[in-house]
Amino acid sequence: MASDNSEDLFSVAMLIDELKNENVQLRLNSIRRLTTIASALGAERTRSELVPFLTDSNDDEDECLLAIAEEMGNLISKVGGPEHVHCLLAPLENLSTVEETVVREKAVESACKVGAAMTSEGITAHFVPALQRLASGDWFTARISSCGMVAVAYEGCPASEAETRSQLRMTYSKLCADETPMVRRAAAQHLGKFAAVCEPENVKGEIMQLFQQLVQDEQDSVRLLAVEDCAALGKLLPREECVAEIVPTVKKFAADKSWRVRYMVAQQLYSLCESVGADLARTELLQSYEQLLMDNEAEVRIASAGNVAAFVQLVGAAAAGAKIVPRVKDLAADQSQHVRAALASCIMGLAPTMGKDQTIDQLLPVFLTLLKDEFPDVRLNIISKLDQVNQVIGVDLLSQELLPAIKDLAEDIHWRVRLAIIEYIPLLASQMGTAFLFQKGEGDKGGELNALCLQWLGDRVHSIREAAAVNLQKLTEVFGAEWACANILPRVMELMSNNHYLYRTTVVRAMTLLASAVGQEVAMRDIMPALKESTKDKVPNVRFAVAKALGEVAAALDPSVVEGEIKPALLELQQDQDVDVRFYAGQSLQLCDAKLSA
Repeated sequence: MASDNSEDLFSVAMLIDELKNENVQLRLNSIRRLTTIASALGAERTRSELVPFLTDSNDDEDECLLAIAEEMGNLISKVGGPEHVHCLLAPLENLSTVEETVVREKAVESACKVGAAMTSEGITAHFVPALQRLASGDWFTARISSCGMVAVAYEGCPASEAETRSQLRMTYSKLCADETPMVRRAAAQHLGKFAAVCEPENVKGEIMQLFQQLVQDEQDSVRLLAVEDCAALGKLLPREECVAEIVPTVKKFAADKSWRVRYMVAQQLYSLCESVGADLARTELLQSYEQLLMDNEAEVRIASAGNVAAFVQLVGAAAAGAKIVPRVKDLAADQSQHVRAALASCIMGLAPTMGKDQTIDQLLPVFLTLLKDEFPDVRLNIISKLDQVNQVIGVDLLSQELLPAIKDLAEDIHWRVRLAIIEYIPLLASQMGTAFLFQKGEGDKGGELNALCLQWLGDRVHSIREAAAVNLQKLTEVFGAEWACANILPRVMELMSNNHYLYRTTVVRAMTLLASAVGQEVAMRDIMPALKESTKDKVPNVRFAVAKALGEVAAALDPSVVEGEIKPALLELQQDQDVDVRFYAGQSLQLCDAKLSA
Protein backbone atom coordinates (compact mmCIF):
# COMPACT_ATOMS: atom_id res chain seq x y z
CA MET A 1 0.00 0.00 0.00
CA ALA A 2 2.82 2.40 0.94
CA SER A 3 4.46 1.72 -2.41
CA ASP A 4 1.21 2.49 -4.28
CA ASN A 5 0.78 5.78 -2.37
CA SER A 6 4.35 6.86 -3.12
CA GLU A 7 3.83 6.11 -6.82
CA ASP A 8 0.62 8.17 -6.83
CA LEU A 9 2.40 11.08 -5.11
CA PHE A 10 5.23 10.84 -7.63
CA SER A 11 2.73 10.93 -10.51
CA VAL A 12 1.06 14.02 -9.05
CA ALA A 13 4.45 15.68 -8.56
CA MET A 14 5.20 15.01 -12.23
CA LEU A 15 1.90 16.62 -13.24
CA ILE A 16 2.63 19.70 -11.13
CA ASP A 17 6.09 20.04 -12.71
CA GLU A 18 4.58 19.71 -16.18
CA LEU A 19 2.35 22.71 -15.49
CA LYS A 20 5.56 24.79 -15.80
CA ASN A 21 7.01 22.85 -18.74
CA GLU A 22 7.91 24.74 -21.92
CA ASN A 23 6.30 22.03 -24.03
CA VAL A 24 2.73 23.12 -24.77
CA GLN A 25 1.38 19.57 -25.08
CA LEU A 26 2.82 18.55 -21.71
CA ARG A 27 1.32 21.64 -20.05
CA LEU A 28 -2.00 20.91 -21.70
CA ASN A 29 -2.00 17.29 -20.54
CA SER A 30 -1.27 18.40 -16.99
CA ILE A 31 -3.99 21.07 -17.06
CA ARG A 32 -6.48 18.39 -18.11
CA ARG A 33 -5.56 16.53 -14.91
CA LEU A 34 -6.07 19.48 -12.53
CA THR A 35 -8.83 17.65 -10.67
CA THR A 36 -6.42 14.77 -10.04
CA ILE A 37 -3.77 17.19 -8.77
CA ALA A 38 -6.32 18.94 -6.55
CA SER A 39 -7.52 15.64 -5.09
CA ALA A 40 -3.94 14.69 -4.20
CA LEU A 41 -3.10 18.08 -2.71
CA GLY A 42 -6.26 18.32 -0.65
CA ALA A 43 -8.65 21.26 -0.31
CA GLU A 44 -6.36 23.51 1.77
CA ARG A 45 -3.26 23.17 -0.43
CA THR A 46 -5.42 23.50 -3.56
CA ARG A 47 -6.66 26.87 -2.24
CA SER A 48 -3.28 28.06 -0.96
CA GLU A 49 -0.95 26.71 -3.67
CA LEU A 50 -2.61 25.44 -6.84
CA VAL A 51 -5.18 28.20 -7.39
CA PRO A 52 -2.68 31.04 -6.74
CA PHE A 53 -0.26 29.36 -9.15
CA LEU A 54 -2.94 29.29 -11.85
CA THR A 55 -3.87 32.90 -11.04
CA ASP A 56 -0.27 34.08 -11.53
CA SER A 57 0.30 31.87 -14.57
CA ASN A 58 1.38 33.90 -17.58
CA ASP A 59 0.71 31.19 -20.16
CA ASP A 60 0.29 32.80 -23.57
CA GLU A 61 -1.06 29.76 -25.41
CA ASP A 62 -4.78 30.13 -26.06
CA GLU A 63 -5.27 26.37 -26.02
CA CYS A 64 -3.82 26.16 -22.51
CA LEU A 65 -5.84 29.15 -21.30
CA LEU A 66 -9.02 27.56 -22.67
CA ALA A 67 -8.24 24.31 -20.83
CA ILE A 68 -7.61 26.19 -17.56
CA ALA A 69 -10.89 28.09 -17.96
CA GLU A 70 -12.74 24.82 -18.46
CA GLU A 71 -11.04 22.99 -15.58
CA MET A 72 -11.74 25.80 -13.12
CA GLY A 73 -15.41 24.85 -13.25
CA ASN A 74 -14.47 21.26 -12.38
CA LEU A 75 -12.52 22.27 -9.25
CA ILE A 76 -15.60 23.51 -7.37
CA SER A 77 -15.83 20.30 -5.33
CA LYS A 78 -12.05 20.23 -4.65
CA VAL A 79 -11.57 23.51 -2.72
CA GLY A 80 -13.48 22.74 0.48
CA GLY A 81 -17.14 23.58 -0.04
CA PRO A 82 -19.31 26.63 -0.85
CA GLU A 83 -17.62 28.86 1.72
CA HIS A 84 -14.24 28.51 -0.06
CA VAL A 85 -15.29 28.27 -3.70
CA HIS A 86 -14.80 32.03 -4.19
CA CYS A 87 -11.03 31.44 -4.45
CA LEU A 88 -11.60 30.17 -8.01
CA LEU A 89 -12.83 33.58 -9.11
CA ALA A 90 -9.34 35.12 -9.20
CA PRO A 91 -7.94 33.06 -12.12
CA LEU A 92 -11.30 33.20 -13.90
CA GLU A 93 -11.35 36.99 -13.58
CA ASN A 94 -7.98 37.13 -15.32
CA LEU A 95 -9.10 34.76 -18.05
CA SER A 96 -12.25 36.84 -18.62
CA THR A 97 -10.12 39.73 -19.89
CA VAL A 98 -8.06 37.95 -22.59
CA GLU A 99 -8.50 38.74 -26.26
CA GLU A 100 -9.44 35.26 -27.48
CA THR A 101 -13.24 35.02 -27.52
CA VAL A 102 -13.56 31.28 -26.84
CA VAL A 103 -11.33 31.59 -23.75
CA ARG A 104 -13.43 34.45 -22.37
CA GLU A 105 -16.68 32.60 -23.02
CA LYS A 106 -15.42 29.46 -21.28
CA ALA A 107 -14.14 31.56 -18.35
CA VAL A 108 -17.54 33.22 -17.98
CA GLU A 109 -19.25 29.83 -18.16
CA SER A 110 -17.03 28.49 -15.37
CA ALA A 111 -17.44 31.67 -13.32
CA CYS A 112 -21.22 31.24 -13.54
CA LYS A 113 -20.84 27.65 -12.29
CA VAL A 114 -18.77 28.96 -9.38
CA GLY A 115 -21.38 31.63 -8.65
CA ALA A 116 -24.17 29.07 -8.66
CA ALA A 117 -22.25 27.02 -6.07
CA MET A 118 -21.61 29.99 -3.75
CA THR A 119 -23.64 31.02 -0.72
CA SER A 120 -25.63 34.26 -0.84
CA GLU A 121 -23.04 35.83 1.49
CA GLY A 122 -20.27 34.70 -0.86
CA ILE A 123 -22.08 36.21 -3.84
CA THR A 124 -22.31 39.59 -2.10
CA ALA A 125 -18.79 39.51 -0.69
CA HIS A 126 -16.85 38.06 -3.63
CA PHE A 127 -18.82 37.46 -6.84
CA VAL A 128 -20.41 40.92 -7.12
CA PRO A 129 -17.11 42.80 -6.50
CA ALA A 130 -15.38 40.65 -9.17
CA LEU A 131 -18.21 41.42 -11.56
CA GLN A 132 -18.04 45.15 -10.84
CA ARG A 133 -14.28 45.17 -11.46
CA LEU A 134 -14.83 43.55 -14.86
CA ALA A 135 -17.71 45.89 -15.72
CA SER A 136 -15.54 48.94 -15.00
CA GLY A 137 -12.42 47.53 -16.70
CA ASP A 138 -10.44 49.62 -19.14
CA TRP A 139 -10.44 46.91 -21.79
CA PHE A 140 -13.71 46.16 -23.55
CA THR A 141 -13.01 42.44 -23.24
CA ALA A 142 -13.54 42.62 -19.46
CA ARG A 143 -16.80 44.54 -19.88
CA ILE A 144 -18.04 41.98 -22.44
CA SER A 145 -17.42 39.15 -19.96
CA SER A 146 -19.23 40.96 -17.16
CA CYS A 147 -22.46 40.95 -19.20
CA GLY A 148 -22.66 37.17 -19.00
CA MET A 149 -22.22 37.12 -15.20
CA VAL A 150 -24.82 39.68 -14.12
CA ALA A 151 -27.78 37.28 -14.15
CA VAL A 152 -25.99 34.80 -11.83
CA ALA A 153 -24.94 37.60 -9.47
CA TYR A 154 -28.45 39.04 -9.35
CA GLU A 155 -30.11 35.69 -8.78
CA GLY A 156 -27.65 34.71 -6.03
CA CYS A 157 -27.89 38.04 -4.26
CA PRO A 158 -30.56 37.82 -1.50
CA ALA A 159 -33.68 39.95 -1.90
CA SER A 160 -32.78 41.74 1.34
CA GLU A 161 -29.73 43.23 -0.41
CA ALA A 162 -31.85 45.74 -2.31
CA GLU A 163 -28.97 48.19 -2.65
CA THR A 164 -26.66 45.58 -4.19
CA ARG A 165 -29.35 44.53 -6.66
CA SER A 166 -29.96 48.17 -7.55
CA GLN A 167 -26.23 48.60 -8.24
CA LEU A 168 -26.25 45.53 -10.48
CA ARG A 169 -29.14 46.94 -12.51
CA MET A 170 -27.29 50.25 -12.79
CA THR A 171 -24.15 48.42 -13.90
CA TYR A 172 -26.09 46.59 -16.61
CA SER A 173 -27.62 49.89 -17.70
CA LYS A 174 -24.12 51.32 -18.20
CA LEU A 175 -23.08 48.25 -20.19
CA CYS A 176 -26.09 48.68 -22.48
CA ALA A 177 -24.93 52.25 -23.17
CA ASP A 178 -21.23 51.40 -23.50
CA GLU A 179 -19.31 53.26 -26.18
CA THR A 180 -18.00 49.99 -27.66
CA PRO A 181 -20.49 48.18 -29.92
CA MET A 182 -19.13 44.76 -28.90
CA VAL A 183 -20.07 45.46 -25.28
CA ARG A 184 -23.56 46.57 -26.27
CA ARG A 185 -23.84 43.38 -28.34
CA ALA A 186 -23.02 41.29 -25.28
CA ALA A 187 -25.50 43.26 -23.20
CA ALA A 188 -28.23 42.67 -25.79
CA GLN A 189 -27.33 38.98 -25.98
CA HIS A 190 -27.76 38.45 -22.21
CA LEU A 191 -30.66 40.82 -21.56
CA GLY A 192 -33.25 38.03 -21.70
CA LYS A 193 -31.38 35.95 -19.08
CA PHE A 194 -31.01 39.00 -16.83
CA ALA A 195 -34.69 39.87 -17.18
CA ALA A 196 -35.66 36.30 -16.22
CA VAL A 197 -34.13 36.75 -12.72
CA CYS A 198 -35.32 40.33 -12.14
CA GLU A 199 -38.44 41.27 -10.18
CA PRO A 200 -41.57 41.76 -12.35
CA GLU A 201 -41.76 45.47 -11.53
CA ASN A 202 -38.16 45.97 -12.66
CA VAL A 203 -38.80 44.01 -15.87
CA LYS A 204 -41.66 46.35 -16.70
CA GLY A 205 -39.61 49.41 -15.78
CA GLU A 206 -35.82 49.42 -16.09
CA ILE A 207 -35.40 46.31 -18.25
CA MET A 208 -37.91 47.50 -20.84
CA GLN A 209 -36.16 50.88 -20.97
CA LEU A 210 -32.88 49.09 -21.71
CA PHE A 211 -34.62 46.96 -24.33
CA GLN A 212 -36.03 50.02 -26.10
CA GLN A 213 -32.59 51.59 -25.98
CA LEU A 214 -30.97 48.55 -27.61
CA VAL A 215 -33.58 48.13 -30.35
CA GLN A 216 -32.86 51.69 -31.47
CA ASP A 217 -29.08 51.17 -31.54
CA GLU A 218 -27.34 52.47 -34.64
CA GLN A 219 -25.39 49.21 -35.05
CA ASP A 220 -27.37 46.46 -36.78
CA SER A 221 -25.23 43.86 -34.98
CA VAL A 222 -26.71 45.11 -31.70
CA ARG A 223 -30.26 45.33 -33.00
CA LEU A 224 -30.25 41.79 -34.39
CA LEU A 225 -29.28 40.40 -30.97
CA ALA A 226 -32.02 42.46 -29.40
CA VAL A 227 -34.45 40.54 -31.62
CA GLU A 228 -33.77 37.42 -29.54
CA ASP A 229 -34.84 39.35 -26.44
CA CYS A 230 -38.31 39.92 -27.92
CA ALA A 231 -39.40 36.31 -27.39
CA ALA A 232 -37.75 36.11 -23.95
CA LEU A 233 -39.36 39.32 -22.71
CA GLY A 234 -42.68 38.41 -24.32
CA LYS A 235 -42.89 35.38 -22.02
CA LEU A 236 -42.13 37.49 -18.92
CA LEU A 237 -44.48 40.42 -19.51
CA PRO A 238 -48.24 40.37 -18.99
CA ARG A 239 -50.18 39.86 -22.23
CA GLU A 240 -51.34 43.49 -22.47
CA GLU A 241 -47.84 44.90 -22.05
CA CYS A 242 -46.44 42.39 -24.50
CA VAL A 243 -48.91 43.61 -27.11
CA ALA A 244 -48.12 47.23 -26.32
CA GLU A 245 -44.31 46.98 -26.06
CA ILE A 246 -42.96 43.89 -27.84
CA VAL A 247 -45.28 43.36 -30.81
CA PRO A 248 -44.72 46.87 -32.28
CA THR A 249 -40.98 46.38 -31.94
CA VAL A 250 -41.15 43.07 -33.82
CA LYS A 251 -43.16 44.72 -36.59
CA LYS A 252 -40.54 47.45 -36.82
CA PHE A 253 -37.74 44.88 -36.92
CA ALA A 254 -39.51 42.95 -39.68
CA ALA A 255 -39.15 46.06 -41.86
CA ASP A 256 -35.64 46.99 -40.64
CA LYS A 257 -33.23 48.39 -43.21
CA SER A 258 -30.66 45.71 -42.33
CA TRP A 259 -31.34 42.30 -43.87
CA ARG A 260 -29.49 40.64 -41.01
CA VAL A 261 -32.02 42.03 -38.53
CA ARG A 262 -34.90 40.85 -40.72
CA TYR A 263 -33.21 37.44 -40.98
CA MET A 264 -33.10 37.21 -37.19
CA VAL A 265 -36.78 38.18 -36.99
CA ALA A 266 -37.63 35.42 -39.47
CA GLN A 267 -35.85 32.91 -37.24
CA GLN A 268 -37.39 34.15 -33.97
CA LEU A 269 -40.90 35.12 -35.06
CA TYR A 270 -42.50 31.74 -34.40
CA SER A 271 -41.16 31.69 -30.81
CA LEU A 272 -42.68 35.11 -30.20
CA CYS A 273 -45.98 34.07 -31.75
CA GLU A 274 -46.09 31.11 -29.39
CA SER A 275 -45.64 33.43 -26.40
CA VAL A 276 -48.41 35.84 -27.47
CA GLY A 277 -50.86 33.14 -28.61
CA ALA A 278 -52.58 32.18 -31.86
CA ASP A 279 -55.15 35.02 -31.82
CA LEU A 280 -52.56 37.78 -31.57
CA ALA A 281 -50.33 36.01 -34.06
CA ARG A 282 -53.17 36.10 -36.60
CA THR A 283 -54.18 39.71 -35.97
CA GLU A 284 -50.82 41.37 -35.27
CA LEU A 285 -47.92 39.35 -36.70
CA LEU A 286 -49.28 37.44 -39.68
CA GLN A 287 -48.77 40.41 -41.99
CA SER A 288 -45.14 40.76 -40.85
CA TYR A 289 -44.53 37.09 -41.59
CA GLU A 290 -46.10 37.54 -45.03
CA GLN A 291 -43.68 40.42 -45.70
CA LEU A 292 -40.72 38.29 -44.67
CA LEU A 293 -41.78 35.56 -47.11
CA MET A 294 -41.59 38.21 -49.86
CA ASP A 295 -38.32 39.79 -48.65
CA ASN A 296 -35.78 40.99 -51.20
CA GLU A 297 -32.97 38.97 -49.59
CA ALA A 298 -32.87 35.24 -50.29
CA GLU A 299 -31.44 34.49 -46.82
CA VAL A 300 -34.50 36.07 -45.19
CA ARG A 301 -36.86 34.10 -47.43
CA ILE A 302 -34.97 30.89 -46.58
CA ALA A 303 -35.35 31.49 -42.83
CA SER A 304 -39.02 32.38 -43.26
CA ALA A 305 -39.79 29.39 -45.46
CA GLY A 306 -38.21 27.05 -42.90
CA ASN A 307 -40.93 27.96 -40.36
CA VAL A 308 -43.91 27.88 -42.70
CA ALA A 309 -45.39 24.57 -41.47
CA ALA A 310 -45.16 25.57 -37.80
CA PHE A 311 -46.62 29.01 -38.53
CA VAL A 312 -49.54 27.57 -40.49
CA GLN A 313 -50.30 25.17 -37.66
CA LEU A 314 -50.34 28.10 -35.21
CA VAL A 315 -52.58 30.50 -37.13
CA GLY A 316 -54.92 27.86 -38.59
CA ALA A 317 -56.08 26.82 -42.04
CA ALA A 318 -58.35 29.80 -42.75
CA ALA A 319 -55.73 32.51 -42.10
CA ALA A 320 -53.01 30.46 -43.76
CA GLY A 321 -55.11 29.90 -46.87
CA ALA A 322 -55.64 33.62 -47.27
CA LYS A 323 -52.19 34.97 -46.41
CA ILE A 324 -49.50 32.28 -46.41
CA VAL A 325 -50.42 29.79 -49.16
CA PRO A 326 -50.33 32.47 -51.93
CA ARG A 327 -46.80 33.38 -50.80
CA VAL A 328 -45.84 29.71 -50.71
CA LYS A 329 -46.91 29.37 -54.35
CA ASP A 330 -44.60 32.28 -55.22
CA LEU A 331 -41.70 30.72 -53.31
CA ALA A 332 -42.12 27.47 -55.24
CA ALA A 333 -41.02 29.43 -58.31
CA ASP A 334 -38.37 31.49 -56.48
CA GLN A 335 -35.22 32.23 -58.46
CA SER A 336 -33.05 30.99 -55.59
CA GLN A 337 -32.68 27.20 -55.49
CA HIS A 338 -31.89 27.40 -51.75
CA VAL A 339 -35.21 29.10 -51.06
CA ARG A 340 -37.03 26.37 -52.98
CA ALA A 341 -35.07 23.69 -51.09
CA ALA A 342 -35.97 25.27 -47.73
CA LEU A 343 -39.62 25.40 -48.75
CA ALA A 344 -39.57 21.79 -49.97
CA SER A 345 -38.14 20.60 -46.64
CA CYS A 346 -41.25 21.72 -44.73
CA ILE A 347 -44.11 22.36 -47.17
CA MET A 348 -45.44 18.81 -46.74
CA GLY A 349 -46.09 19.72 -43.11
CA LEU A 350 -48.88 22.07 -44.24
CA ALA A 351 -51.09 19.18 -45.34
CA PRO A 352 -52.29 18.03 -41.87
CA THR A 353 -53.34 21.58 -40.95
CA MET A 354 -54.89 22.54 -44.29
CA GLY A 355 -56.94 19.34 -44.58
CA LYS A 356 -57.64 17.08 -47.55
CA ASP A 357 -59.68 19.43 -49.76
CA GLN A 358 -57.40 22.47 -49.47
CA THR A 359 -54.31 20.31 -49.81
CA ILE A 360 -55.60 18.92 -53.11
CA ASP A 361 -56.82 22.30 -54.40
CA GLN A 362 -54.08 24.63 -53.13
CA LEU A 363 -50.95 22.63 -52.28
CA LEU A 364 -50.91 19.67 -54.69
CA PRO A 365 -49.91 21.87 -57.68
CA VAL A 366 -47.03 23.25 -55.56
CA PHE A 367 -45.90 19.73 -54.62
CA LEU A 368 -45.92 18.70 -58.28
CA THR A 369 -43.95 21.81 -59.27
CA LEU A 370 -41.28 21.12 -56.68
CA LEU A 371 -41.10 17.44 -57.70
CA LYS A 372 -40.09 18.58 -61.18
CA ASP A 373 -37.57 21.17 -59.93
CA GLU A 374 -34.21 21.19 -61.70
CA PHE A 375 -32.30 21.32 -58.39
CA PRO A 376 -31.92 17.79 -56.90
CA ASP A 377 -32.06 18.95 -53.26
CA VAL A 378 -35.54 20.33 -53.83
CA ARG A 379 -36.83 17.02 -55.19
CA LEU A 380 -35.08 15.08 -52.43
CA ASN A 381 -36.64 17.25 -49.71
CA ILE A 382 -40.12 16.69 -51.15
CA ILE A 383 -39.67 12.93 -51.42
CA SER A 384 -38.24 12.64 -47.90
CA LYS A 385 -41.41 14.10 -46.36
CA LEU A 386 -44.03 12.23 -48.41
CA ASP A 387 -45.33 10.45 -45.31
CA GLN A 388 -46.89 13.72 -44.08
CA VAL A 389 -48.96 14.03 -47.24
CA ASN A 390 -49.72 10.32 -47.34
CA GLN A 391 -51.60 10.65 -44.04
CA VAL A 392 -53.88 13.34 -45.51
CA ILE A 393 -54.49 12.62 -49.19
CA GLY A 394 -52.42 9.50 -49.92
CA VAL A 395 -49.66 9.60 -52.51
CA ASP A 396 -51.60 8.26 -55.48
CA LEU A 397 -52.17 11.79 -56.74
CA LEU A 398 -48.40 12.34 -56.76
CA SER A 399 -47.38 8.94 -58.14
CA GLN A 400 -47.33 9.94 -61.82
CA GLU A 401 -44.79 12.68 -61.12
CA LEU A 402 -43.02 10.75 -58.40
CA LEU A 403 -41.51 8.02 -60.56
CA PRO A 404 -39.83 10.39 -63.07
CA ALA A 405 -38.48 12.48 -60.19
CA ILE A 406 -37.03 9.42 -58.47
CA LYS A 407 -35.57 8.16 -61.75
CA ASP A 408 -33.81 11.49 -62.37
CA LEU A 409 -32.40 11.48 -58.83
CA ALA A 410 -31.32 7.87 -59.16
CA GLU A 411 -29.24 8.77 -62.20
CA ASP A 412 -27.98 12.12 -60.89
CA ILE A 413 -24.36 12.94 -61.64
CA HIS A 414 -23.64 13.56 -57.93
CA TRP A 415 -23.26 10.29 -56.01
CA ARG A 416 -24.50 11.80 -52.72
CA VAL A 417 -27.82 12.55 -54.38
CA ARG A 418 -28.07 8.97 -55.62
CA LEU A 419 -27.21 7.74 -52.13
CA ALA A 420 -29.92 9.90 -50.53
CA ILE A 421 -32.69 8.64 -52.82
CA ILE A 422 -31.69 4.99 -52.23
CA GLU A 423 -32.23 5.50 -48.51
CA TYR A 424 -35.78 6.76 -49.10
CA ILE A 425 -36.88 3.86 -51.34
CA PRO A 426 -37.92 1.43 -48.55
CA LEU A 427 -40.04 4.14 -46.91
CA LEU A 428 -41.74 4.98 -50.20
CA ALA A 429 -42.31 1.32 -51.01
CA SER A 430 -43.88 0.63 -47.60
CA GLN A 431 -46.27 3.56 -48.13
CA MET A 432 -47.18 2.84 -51.74
CA GLY A 433 -46.90 -0.94 -51.98
CA THR A 434 -45.37 -3.31 -54.52
CA ALA A 435 -47.42 -1.79 -57.33
CA PHE A 436 -45.31 1.33 -56.97
CA LEU A 437 -42.10 -0.65 -57.41
CA PHE A 438 -43.42 -2.29 -60.57
CA GLN A 439 -44.98 0.82 -62.08
CA LYS A 440 -43.93 0.84 -65.71
CA GLY A 441 -42.42 3.71 -67.62
CA GLU A 442 -42.92 4.31 -71.29
CA GLY A 443 -41.61 1.37 -73.29
CA ASP A 444 -40.60 -0.44 -70.11
CA LYS A 445 -41.28 -4.15 -69.97
CA GLY A 446 -40.88 -4.46 -66.20
CA GLY A 447 -40.94 -2.28 -63.14
CA GLU A 448 -38.79 0.77 -63.73
CA LEU A 449 -38.07 1.43 -60.08
CA ASN A 450 -37.44 -2.24 -59.41
CA ALA A 451 -34.87 -2.18 -62.20
CA LEU A 452 -33.21 0.86 -60.64
CA CYS A 453 -32.89 -0.92 -57.29
CA LEU A 454 -30.89 -3.63 -59.05
CA GLN A 455 -29.03 -1.21 -61.30
CA TRP A 456 -27.56 0.52 -58.24
CA LEU A 457 -25.67 -2.71 -57.45
CA GLY A 458 -23.53 -1.91 -60.48
CA ASP A 459 -22.88 1.75 -59.65
CA ARG A 460 -19.31 2.98 -60.02
CA VAL A 461 -19.27 4.34 -56.43
CA HIS A 462 -18.78 1.80 -53.63
CA SER A 463 -21.05 3.64 -51.14
CA ILE A 464 -23.91 3.43 -53.65
CA ARG A 465 -23.38 -0.28 -54.20
CA GLU A 466 -23.32 -0.93 -50.45
CA ALA A 467 -26.48 1.16 -49.91
CA ALA A 468 -28.18 -0.69 -52.78
CA ALA A 469 -27.50 -4.03 -51.06
CA VAL A 470 -28.94 -2.71 -47.79
CA ASN A 471 -31.90 -1.32 -49.74
CA LEU A 472 -32.76 -4.78 -51.13
CA GLN A 473 -32.62 -6.22 -47.62
CA LYS A 474 -35.03 -3.57 -46.30
CA LEU A 475 -37.42 -4.09 -49.21
CA THR A 476 -37.41 -7.82 -48.49
CA GLU A 477 -38.21 -7.13 -44.83
CA VAL A 478 -41.16 -4.98 -45.96
CA PHE A 479 -42.64 -7.32 -48.62
CA GLY A 480 -41.48 -10.74 -47.45
CA ALA A 481 -39.40 -13.67 -48.68
CA GLU A 482 -41.89 -14.81 -51.34
CA TRP A 483 -41.74 -11.43 -53.03
CA ALA A 484 -37.93 -11.45 -52.92
CA CYS A 485 -37.76 -14.95 -54.43
CA ALA A 486 -39.92 -13.90 -57.34
CA ASN A 487 -38.51 -10.44 -58.05
CA ILE A 488 -35.11 -9.90 -56.47
CA LEU A 489 -33.07 -13.08 -56.09
CA PRO A 490 -33.21 -14.22 -59.76
CA ARG A 491 -31.99 -10.81 -60.96
CA VAL A 492 -29.27 -10.67 -58.31
CA MET A 493 -28.01 -14.12 -59.31
CA GLU A 494 -27.70 -12.99 -62.93
CA LEU A 495 -25.29 -10.24 -61.83
CA MET A 496 -22.85 -12.85 -60.52
CA SER A 497 -21.67 -13.33 -64.11
CA ASN A 498 -20.49 -9.69 -64.36
CA ASN A 499 -16.97 -9.41 -65.73
CA HIS A 500 -15.85 -6.89 -63.10
CA TYR A 501 -14.90 -8.43 -59.75
CA LEU A 502 -16.07 -5.35 -57.76
CA TYR A 503 -19.64 -5.88 -58.92
CA ARG A 504 -19.44 -9.61 -58.11
CA THR A 505 -18.25 -8.65 -54.62
CA THR A 506 -21.27 -6.36 -54.24
CA VAL A 507 -23.60 -9.19 -55.25
CA VAL A 508 -22.00 -11.39 -52.56
CA ARG A 509 -22.71 -8.64 -50.06
CA ALA A 510 -26.32 -8.34 -51.25
CA MET A 511 -26.89 -12.08 -50.94
CA THR A 512 -25.41 -12.03 -47.44
CA LEU A 513 -27.89 -9.36 -46.32
CA LEU A 514 -30.80 -11.06 -48.10
CA ALA A 515 -30.03 -14.37 -46.35
CA SER A 516 -30.94 -12.84 -42.99
CA ALA A 517 -34.22 -11.47 -44.40
CA VAL A 518 -35.56 -14.45 -46.41
CA GLY A 519 -35.19 -17.18 -43.79
CA GLN A 520 -33.23 -20.44 -43.65
CA GLU A 521 -35.18 -22.40 -46.25
CA VAL A 522 -34.74 -19.85 -49.04
CA ALA A 523 -31.16 -19.09 -47.96
CA MET A 524 -30.18 -22.77 -48.28
CA ARG A 525 -32.11 -23.32 -51.53
CA ASP A 526 -31.16 -20.18 -53.48
CA ILE A 527 -28.35 -18.27 -51.78
CA MET A 528 -25.95 -20.90 -50.45
CA PRO A 529 -25.35 -22.57 -53.86
CA ALA A 530 -24.40 -19.20 -55.34
CA LEU A 531 -22.06 -18.42 -52.43
CA LYS A 532 -20.41 -21.85 -52.69
CA GLU A 533 -19.91 -21.33 -56.42
CA SER A 534 -18.24 -17.98 -55.67
CA THR A 535 -15.65 -19.68 -53.45
CA LYS A 536 -14.05 -20.80 -56.72
CA ASP A 537 -13.93 -17.28 -58.21
CA LYS A 538 -10.63 -16.51 -59.90
CA VAL A 539 -10.25 -13.16 -58.05
CA PRO A 540 -9.10 -13.41 -54.40
CA ASN A 541 -11.15 -10.31 -53.41
CA VAL A 542 -14.36 -12.14 -54.29
CA ARG A 543 -13.25 -15.27 -52.44
CA PHE A 544 -12.44 -13.45 -49.21
CA ALA A 545 -15.75 -11.53 -49.53
CA VAL A 546 -17.45 -14.95 -49.61
CA ALA A 547 -15.35 -16.06 -46.62
CA LYS A 548 -16.64 -13.09 -44.62
CA ALA A 549 -20.18 -13.60 -45.93
CA LEU A 550 -20.37 -17.22 -44.78
CA GLY A 551 -19.62 -16.18 -41.21
CA GLU A 552 -22.48 -13.64 -41.29
CA VAL A 553 -24.89 -16.07 -42.96
CA ALA A 554 -24.13 -18.68 -40.29
CA ALA A 555 -25.66 -16.42 -37.64
CA ALA A 556 -29.11 -16.83 -39.27
CA LEU A 557 -28.92 -20.62 -39.70
CA ASP A 558 -29.47 -23.61 -37.42
CA PRO A 559 -26.36 -25.19 -35.83
CA SER A 560 -26.80 -28.41 -37.80
CA VAL A 561 -26.76 -26.47 -41.08
CA VAL A 562 -23.71 -24.52 -39.96
CA GLU A 563 -21.91 -27.76 -39.15
CA GLY A 564 -22.92 -29.52 -42.35
CA GLU A 565 -22.82 -26.72 -44.95
CA ILE A 566 -20.93 -23.63 -43.77
CA LYS A 567 -17.92 -25.10 -41.99
CA PRO A 568 -16.85 -27.44 -44.83
CA ALA A 569 -16.87 -24.50 -47.26
CA LEU A 570 -14.82 -22.39 -44.86
CA LEU A 571 -12.34 -25.19 -44.18
CA GLU A 572 -11.75 -25.42 -47.92
CA LEU A 573 -11.21 -21.65 -48.11
CA GLN A 574 -8.75 -21.89 -45.22
CA GLN A 575 -6.50 -23.85 -47.60
CA ASP A 576 -6.65 -21.07 -50.23
CA GLN A 577 -3.37 -19.84 -51.68
CA ASP A 578 -4.23 -16.20 -50.87
CA VAL A 579 -3.35 -15.08 -47.34
CA ASP A 580 -6.34 -12.71 -47.02
CA VAL A 581 -8.80 -15.43 -47.99
CA ARG A 582 -7.28 -17.74 -45.36
CA PHE A 583 -7.44 -14.97 -42.73
CA TYR A 584 -11.14 -14.18 -43.26
CA ALA A 585 -12.02 -17.85 -43.49
CA GLY A 586 -10.37 -18.33 -40.09
CA GLN A 587 -12.36 -15.44 -38.63
CA SER A 588 -15.64 -16.86 -39.96
CA LEU A 589 -14.77 -20.30 -38.58
CA GLN A 590 -14.38 -18.73 -35.15
CA LEU A 591 -17.87 -17.25 -35.51
CA CYS A 592 -19.24 -20.65 -36.48
CA ASP A 593 -17.55 -22.34 -33.51
CA ALA A 594 -18.95 -19.67 -31.19
CA LYS A 595 -22.46 -20.33 -32.52
CA LEU A 596 -22.11 -24.08 -32.18
CA SER A 597 -20.81 -23.83 -28.61
CA ALA A 598 -23.53 -21.39 -27.53
